[in-house]
Order: sequence, then structure tokens, then C-alpha cells
Amino acid sequence: MSQIPPEFIVKIDYDTCRRCRRCVMNCSFGCMQFKDRVVPDHKKCVACHRCVTFCPESAISITKNELTYKDSANWLPETRQNILKQAETGGILLTGMGNPRPYQILWDHMLIDACQVTNPSIDPLREPMELRTFLGRKPNRLEFTRDGNDEIELSTELQPQVKLDVPIVFAAMSYGAISLNAHRALAMAAKNSGTLMNTGEGGIHKDLDSYTDNIVVQVASGRFGVTSEYLNSSAMVEIKIGQGAKPGIGGHLPGEKVGEDISKTRMIPVGTDALSPAPHHDIYSIEDLSQLIYAIKEATDYTKPVSVKISAVHNVAAIASGIVRAGADAVTIDGFRGGTGASPMVIRDNVGIPIELALAAVDQRLRDEGIRNNASILCAGSIRNSGDVAKAIALGADAVVIGTAALVAMGCRVCQKCYTGNCAWGIATQKPELVRRLDPQVGAERLSNLVTAWGYELQEILGSLGVNSIESLRGSRERLRGIDLDEQTLKLLGIKPAGIGQ
Repeated sequence: MSQIPPEFIVKIDYDTCRRCRRCVMNCSFGCMQFKDRVVPDHKKCVACHRCVTFCPESAISITKNELTYKDSANWLPETRQNILKQAETGGILLTGMGNPRPYQILWDHMLIDACQVTNPSIDPLREPMELRTFLGRKPNRLEFTRDGNDEIELSTELQPQVKLDVPIVFAAMSYGAISLNAHRALAMAAKNSGTLMNTGEGGIHKDLDSYTDNIVVQVASGRFGVTSEYLNSSAMVEIKIGQGAKPGIGGHLPGEKVGEDISKTRMIPVGTDALSPAPHHDIYSIEDLSQLIYAIKEATDYTKPVSVKISAVHNVAAIASGIVRAGADAVTIDGFRGGTGASPMVIRDNVGIPIELALAAVDQRLRDEGIRNNASILCAGSIRNSGDVAKAIALGADAVVIGTAALVAMGCRVCQKCYTGNCAWGIATQKPELVRRLDPQVGAERLSNLVTAWGYELQEILGSLGVNSIESLRGSRERLRGIDLDEQTLKLLGIKPAGIGQ
């Protein structure tokens, strides 16, 4: 018998329970069983809240198991339970989503400035507020000439750009890690909102062919599904070097998830584990990376920006500088709170750095070297609300990337069991009976609503700042102030403490 105590306790009010068995049908982890009444197996509960949400009588509640342990500031209950798990299994502890440790969340220690006398907006939702931005390499200056009719013409040759109607992009999540219905919802929402979704490293399903203008395709070390047709079925191409939730290690999609459709999309046999090693087999230097960047540009006839995604690590500024000099048109930085479908817990919880510090360091390094205009910066790694978006842009990002927030909008309860393939909400699963629980149309509507709401809130923030475009906020760190941050952290972020004026 396992010695591991249940993490959650399921409580059922039998006086109001109508014994409809809806909770039994909805539970994908086998927690709910029906005998003469519903009987929960507490050890199988992951707090996905599916049963709670769909109980017609609201007769179910889930509480954390308040099992009393002997007090110890060092040997926390979670630590002891993890040791028990490994003592029973002898395996690596897997988990999903981003780092949940109580490290300081720097977004919550930054405050946005406001104008009260000069330039305040009267009504930011009705006045023109420009949220549109463009991703790609920008010229340092524009040159113009006059033609024979004395008309002014732009003579500077512009590099390929991708227009975003709102500075929010959906994160890379592969078909395999999430369901096809989730991919469809993300693609539809991206088209409705005038932004982008990222296919992740699993190739692109034929059902998304009509959304190519709103899709970023990814080239990872496994090169799953990568063909010339794949690269050209996109608005932008991303080379994945690292991921915030698991810096320095590769990806792994278990063979159980590789069915017929995923097999065709990834171009691997059915039931085969899809392994993406940490290094690309052809990249061992910046020069090698540059060759891949320009090979992709050649394959796409120089019509699409090429981005490089890296995880936030201690020397991220130097890495980003090399990437920009290698010819990348954009750099995506993924912080240690960024989500994932599966990661060793020890990596997720102990490797990487906060996105706030990484973003500030990269933006400043590129400015100091005079190459900031050569590439756009995208910021990823637990962007939770529009306030985080505004602060990220003020720190130097051109746009932000949301993954976990997008999943939550579709129904995810962040139970961190994505790697099991049993997602009760039809998101992180390939089981047909679970996948159909997610209606792509409904998911797309919820995602579009989220982006629309954040867009309105960004307009309110711009109005309070006395500016009328998101570009005016980009890199304006003087509009941020730190609270409860030490001197070194303030210096790294490049912001002043609260209470200090201009």
C-alpha cells in the first residue's frame, strides 16, 4: 500500500446530491466512483474542478488535505511527500506548468506612473489609442527621394514585418502536448484578434491551413513536421533553442500520445516517443545558428521574419546579442515561470531566472550595442494580466507571449497534470472522449474575449500615462517605479524606487 497521503479531500453533500453520476462521467482521473452513492478516491483527485463545475446541485467541494505534519521549516510537507513518491517509484518527478515556488514576483513590485496635469486622456476607450505594433527588423532611419512628378517616395528597403493589432501573442504549444481542438481555438482567436498563435514544435495540422497569416511555425531540434511547405504556411518562423520551464533540456512527447493524426503531422511512426534533444544537431555556435536563420530565410524567399526563442538564464543578454547579430529578426525570451506540458520538477523549480530581470538585461544590452532596432523582443513566462503586459513593454518588450493564461481562458485549472494526458477539459490530452469536451468555437470566443478585455485595459493604462500609442510606452522605464525591491534589483531593472520623481 502506498504511504503517500492524498493531496486533496473531496467532500460531497449527500443531502443535496441527486445521484445523477455526472461527476463520475466527467472525472478523467478515476477519482469518482458510484456504488450506492458517489464515493471519491481522494488519492486520485488532482483538483481539476471538472466535477465541481458540472455538478447541477453544487454538492461537491474540494479542499487541500490539511494532514498535520510535525513542524519543520526545512522539511516541508511537500518535500516529504516528494521523497515518499520517489521511494516508491525510483523515478524522476514530472510536473506541468511553470515554477510555483514562492520566489518574489517582480511584476507585483513595479508600479506604473501616471500623469495628472499634462496630457491626461479624457476618455481612453473613445479617443484614438494605438495598440498596433510590428514584429521584425526595423531600420535605424528612413530615407526618402522625389520621383519625376515631385512625389515623395520611401527609398529605404524595409525588412519583412508582421502586424499585430494588439501586442499579445499566443505561446508555442504543440499539437500533441495540447489537443487539435485547442489548436483550432487558438488559431481562430488569433485571426479574430489580429494577432498570432504558435504551433510549437509538433508541425501544423491541415485543419489550420486557412489560418496561415496568423500562425508562427516552430523549428525545434527534433525538426518534427518541418518542410519547405510548413515554413511557408506561416506569417513568421521561430527557431526554438530553449524553454523557460526547462532550460538546458529537450522535449519529450510520450508514444502513447502519438496517434495517427500526430504521426502524420510530426512525420514519425505511430506510438513512437517524440524526443527533441536540448542541442540542435547542427548548431554549436552563433555562426551555425546564423546559417540556419539564413537557410530558413532562403526557403521562405526572405518574406517572413525569423525569430529565435531562448530561456531566461544568467547570461541571457550576451546570448540575445549574439542571436541578433546572427541575423534574427526577433528574440523571444521565456522566463522560469513559463508553462510546459511536462518537465522534471527539479528543473522547473530550480533552473532559470525571472523574465523581468532577463527582459531588462536584454533590452539594455541591445541598446548599449546600438542594435536594438535590429530585432523585436517578445517577453514570455507567466504574463497574467494587462498590468504585466504594460510593465513588460515599459521594460523593453515589443509584445508579450501568453500560454498559461490562454489555457486558463479555455478552461484549464492549472492542476499541473498535463503530462498524464488525462486533461478533463479536453486541452492537454489526445483521448477522443476528452478532446471533444473542448468546443473550438467556444474556446476561440473565450480567448478573443480575454485579448479584447486586456486591450481595453491597456488603452486605459495608456490614457493614464498621457500617451496614445503602445510604441510610446516601449522601453520607457522612467514610467515604472519599484516598491519593496533592493538596490541591486532596481539597478538591474533600470527603474527608480517609488517616491522618487524624474
